[in-house]
Order: sequence, then C-alpha cells, then structure tokens
Amino acid sequence: MRLSNETLGRVPATVAHPAYDRAGVKRGVVHLGIGAFHRAHQAAYFEAALAAGDLRWGITSVSLRSAGVRDQLAPQDCLYALVVRDGDARTTAIVGAEQAVLVAPEDPQAVIDALAHPDARIVTLTITEKGYKLDRATGTLLSDDPDVAADCASLAAPRTAPGFLAAGLAARRAAGLGPLTVISCDNLPHNGKLLRDAVLAVARANDPALADWIANEVAFPASMIDRIVPATTPEDIAALAADLGVEDRAMVKTEPFTQWVVEDTFVTERPDFSALGVQLTKSVAPWEDAKLRLLNGAHSGIAYLGALAGDDFVHQFVATPAGRGFVEALWDEAQTTLNSPDGLDIAAYRVDLMGRFANSALQHRTRQIAMDGSQKLPQRLLATIAGRRAAGQSADALALAVAAWMRWQSGQTDVGERFTVDDPAAAHLGALSAGAADAAERVDALLGFFGFAADADLRQTIVAHLDVLEQDGARAAVSPYG
Repeated sequence: MRLSNETLGRVPATVAHPAYDRAGVKRGVVHLGIGAFHRAHQAAYFEAALAAGDLRWGITSVSLRSAGVRDQLAPQDCLYALVVRDGDARTTAIVGAEQAVLVAPEDPQAVIDALAHPDARIVTLTITEKGYKLDRATGTLLSDDPDVAADCASLAAPRTAPGFLAAGLAARRAAGLGPLTVISCDNLPHNGKLLRDAVLAVARANDPALADWIANEVAFPASMIDRIVPATTPEDIAALAADLGVEDRAMVKTEPFTQWVVEDTFVTERPDFSALGVQLTKSVAPWEDAKLRLLNGAHSGIAYLGALAGDDFVHQFVATPAGRGFVEALWDEAQTTLNSPDGLDIAAYRVDLMGRFANSALQHRTRQIAMDGSQKLPQRLLATIAGRRAAGQSADALALAVAAWMRWQSGQTDVGERFTVDDPAAAHLGALSAGAADAAERVDALLGFFGFAADADLRQTIVAHLDVLEQDGARAAVSPYG
C-alpha cells in the first residue's frame, strides 16, 4: 500500500505530517529540476512556511528530462517522507509542499502555464551545472547545442531551463502579470548572474523587447545551498515501509545540517525566510566560495581517491588517518583563498564538515559525488589552485585531487574493476586520456580541456601525483598525509 492522502492516517502518530489543509495551498513556487536534493532542501523550507500557516508556498515541480520522479510522486498525491539520519538517531516527517510534478518533454506548455500562473512568485532551480547549457570558458550559452539553438529560434516548445524561463516570463508579460524572483540553487559561482545572462540571451534571440523587460523587472538572486543528500536505495525504501506501514517510493534521506543563503534582491512576495532559517545577505559570494572550496572541493577529492581505492562511502575514506589528513591538508590550502564572511567561523565550519563526512548513517556514495566532474572541477578545485598559485603558494593536496579526477577518466579502479564514467564529456575525456603516451601528456591534455594553464611547478606536481596513482594506486598517493 502506497503513501497517499488516503493512507496518511495509517502512518504512526510519532511521524510528523502536514497539519494544514493541503487543498487550500496556493502554488507560489515553481521548481525546475526536481530530484532528491530539492525534496530534502528547498521543499523542506517551503513546508515549514506552510506549517507556520502561510499557505501561499505550495510547489509545482518540473522534471526537465524524465518522468521518473513524477511516477514516484503522483500515485502518492505528491507526499513523501524526509528521513534525517545522524549516527544511530533518525527522525522522519511527511512533506506535503509538493502539489504537482510536470514532465517538460511530455507537455512543455504545462510548464509555461505554471510559470505564468497568477499565484506564482518564486522559481527555484536545481538542474546541476550541466543544465545551464553554458560554455565553461566564456560563461555564455553553448551556441552549438541543438536544444539551445531550438530555444533561440522559438519559444513555442522550450527544451532548456533558460528557454522555459524565457517562455514563462513572456507569457506573464503578455498577460499583464508581475515578474518572478528566480533563484538558482546550483553549485556555480555567481549562479544568479549566470542564470540571468542565459535567460536574457534566449529571450533576446526571440524578442529584444522581452529581454529588456526581463532585465528591468525580474530578479535573479544568487544563492548558496548546503545539505548532504545521498541517493535513496531499495533497502532504504523497504526499511521505511516497515516503519510507516505504507510504501514511499519517493522518500529522501539526509543529514541534520541544512543551510540556504540568498541574496536579498527579491521583486516579489516571499515567505518569512528569516524565521525559516534562510540567511538573507547582500553578498552570497564569500559563502559560496567557502562552500565550494571546502565542502565541495574536499568531496571531489574524496570521491575520486576513495572510489579508486575501493571506498564505497565518504565516511570510509575519512575514517583512515591518511584520508582525514588529506582532507585537512586540502582545507589548509583552500582556506588561504577565502575571504571569510561575517558570521562564518572557518575553524568551526571545518570541524562541522568533518563530522558530517564521518556520519556513517548517510551512506554517501563516492561514485555519486564523482558524477559530472568536468562540470564541477573548475569551481571546486581549479579556481582554488589558481588563487594559491597567484599568491605564490603551493597546492599539493589540491593537485592530488585533480590528478585523481584524471585517473578516474581511465574507467578502472585500482583493483582493475571497470566502470562507466558518468559525465557529459566522458567520451571526449576518455579519448584524451587514452591518447596520451604517459602521465605528463595526460596532464597536459586534460588540463587543456578546461583551458587551464598550469605553471611548470604545478604541472610537475600533478604529473608526479598521477604517476603514483597510475603505478601504485590511490592508497599510496594518500599515504603521505597519514
């Protein structure tokens, strides 16, 4: 028996569930890119607003690709469980903020209509770095991408997130409705500006007057989000069903920690974000840099080194003295490139991060983090290295993390297990790696993919690390940090 409005009464009374009238909820939020992270993060904040009595903030979510999440949620009336795990402790709550899930390729017009609904005020996005369709070197739209080209030619049936936003805003303008506040929640530096530029480029290609209206009326605040959300497994679903007495195929699991920092440039109504724990700020950049370079940078290093060595989970890697030492060394290097914002104690943040990494209850898979590395490395590692080198500082641990990503492109672990590299550029990167005669050539070819110019000392450091990784494995490469 599935979780639903009808079966909600079967859920034990000890499990929190919506006490508000779901039928009276307005859909003030449209979310693009529904996945586990959104359901554990943004949806939880809007759920808190509903629970506090502000029923304007129900969510219409959109899958830009597949129907998988819709098919999980629709039979459940969009209800799902949020399970928070911390060691042996666990709490569960049923979330009712999701009101509908649309599948964009099935019905593009329905997505446009949701964006143009009179109740809509806020749009949030978790579409991953590759969803922005940006050239990493220039920050402009990928001109040779067929979906981008289609949206620039016509907004009748958009294919990309910038295209849907431009089409939805065009419909709002034509109907005489107000603008929207559009919040990127993806791990991209200056994500608000990047999204704004992408939407304006698509709008301008279709209607320069629309682009001018968007530029003058619509807000694209930058934001920084933080919560570790591992992938749900069949075992998780089975265990929860035993606890609830009903099956929930859309459940998500996460950690107690959650953070959302948003630039305070709204042009629409909003929930009482401060009361909900959202931090409004004049500048997100310092928070963004700290998260990208400390949490995300360390995560990438852990993912590639750990997965190569056979560590399935993050907590396994940091349980060893060498693994923990590597993370601390990477943080020592990255910390020097940060301008710490008011309210962030970096030393305390690092202690908290290590505790989060060591949370074995999360079962956070290294291979999940290793996905889409070509989209993540520039902001997580390469920018940090560039900052260190510009200051005349070494970058040994950061260089090892980059070398581990390079080793990952071989598609083979240290014990010879073959795997598929999950990355939009996998074929190209694999060819670059396989076509190089030795570690030095591989370093040059793979850094060239990013257009990253390494000085002689940095290049030598990465080559030396890659040599060790290829000859002796990840354990040997990390051992000096133990």
